[in-house]
Amino acid sequence: MLEIVDKTHDEHRQGEAIAPQAGDTRTYAKKFYIESYGCQMNFNDSEIVASILNNEGFGATRNVEEADLVLLNTCSIREKAEQTVRKRLTEFKKTKKSRPGFLVGVLGCMAERLKAQFLEEEKLVDLVVGPDAYRTLPALIEEAGTGQKAINVLLSREETYADISPVRLNSNGVTAFVSIMRGCNNMCAFCVVPFTRGRERSRDPYSIVAEATDLFERGYREVTLLGQNVDSYYFVDEQKDETVTFAALLEKVAAISPLLRVRFSTSHPKDITDEVLFTMARHENICNYIHLPVQSGSTRILQLMNRTYTREWYMKKVDRIKEILPDCGLSTDVITGFCTETEEDHQDTLAMMEYAHYDLAYMFAYSERPGTLAARRYTDDIPEEVKKRRLAEVVALHRRHTLESMQQDVGKVFTVLVEGVSKRSENDLFGRNDQNKVVVFPRGDHQKGSYVKVKIVSCTAGTLIGKPVDID
Repeated sequence: MLEIVDKTHDEHRQGEAIAPQAGDTRTYAKKFYIESYGCQMNFNDSEIVASILNNEGFGATRNVEEADLVLLNTCSIREKAEQTVRKRLTEFKKTKKSRPGFLVGVLGCMAERLKAQFLEEEKLVDLVVGPDAYRTLPALIEEAGTGQKAINVLLSREETYADISPVRLNSNGVTAFVSIMRGCNNMCAFCVVPFTRGRERSRDPYSIVAEATDLFERGYREVTLLGQNVDSYYFVDEQKDETVTFAALLEKVAAISPLLRVRFSTSHPKDITDEVLFTMARHENICNYIHLPVQSGSTRILQLMNRTYTREWYMKKVDRIKEILPDCGLSTDVITGFCTETEEDHQDTLAMMEYAHYDLAYMFAYSERPGTLAARRYTDDIPEEVKKRRLAEVVALHRRHTLESMQQDVGKVFTVLVEGVSKRSENDLFGRNDQNKVVVFPRGDHQKGSYVKVKIVSCTAGTLIGKPVDID
């Protein structure tokens, strides 16, 4: 079960068809259709795949009926996401019977884990490609076109796709994701990422700065630096005798222009440093917003999860963030019903939420994933109805906190980067403030991609509502 409070900032989306790149007027002999599931990293990977396919004569389409190739970029974090992908593959299997030459492929995190079932047992797909093997897609497509089952799920210790310029799909032309590292070395007991995405490796800073600079010059005004754990970014250039930490990388990207906003996600609590916090404080264009997953408020459960910190240590980290960045927005991930979780453990989580007062939270009932440390070591022994009840209590508490947080902003003035027209009214625009809160205000003469001073006059639990103001 998956519960997401703020759909406008959904890091675990359940599936989204990718649109062609805006302004691409080239004619392509073949069409591909791609759906992405899961985290922001998967959506960024789809843009890398699109770039590779464009170079091979494939153009993106949102109409599956005209596609020669269908790709599902998959997520294994939650069981529900896997079920959704299986359902979609079954639908495409029916299409294959009436469309000779129609190819279906699975990319990403489900590829390595379920390759045998997809290819041989259930015969749902023609090709299976892991997250480190996208460069081999052209050869695999050619192989699949001959009737052979094509597969490459090998993980790499070097691949970062640093030299590939992602095709910006489904882009609003204002905000973009920039991947700075791949993989993860943290062996959290509940997580499949180290097994599906491999070990940590950092992309060179020069290509990151070049990509962000190019985006700015093309009119983008915000980049989000992506990684499973951005704070462990570490690049050593022996030729230049330079070591670049995440704080140093933030400095480099922020220096591109004061008009370029910089965000990042995700931070493991054990790795975010004072150096990063002070760097954020020095630069107005580095947004005061940190995603700091707690997962549980119980030290005992955190130890079982292999999170490597205690509740007291995490609380001190929250204190330090608020000390250095008093106005910092804070979001988190929470898992309810992890193995052996007691009512006391659950109450510790609720108490942690009361302490941190998160502005945004991604909340889940525990879903055992095959191959993880938890699946091998522990019994998934919490009844489903208990998991759901605890999740409902977590969600209810968080909704109260978000409303309180929004209400505290009424009367304040924020700088908002306009991302587009509000879904509810063409007369309104929407954007986000420094703390990543969505702000809606009257359109007037303001344009997408501009910065607007907005005074907040009212709110809902998920949106700030304001009016533009002139401030010298």
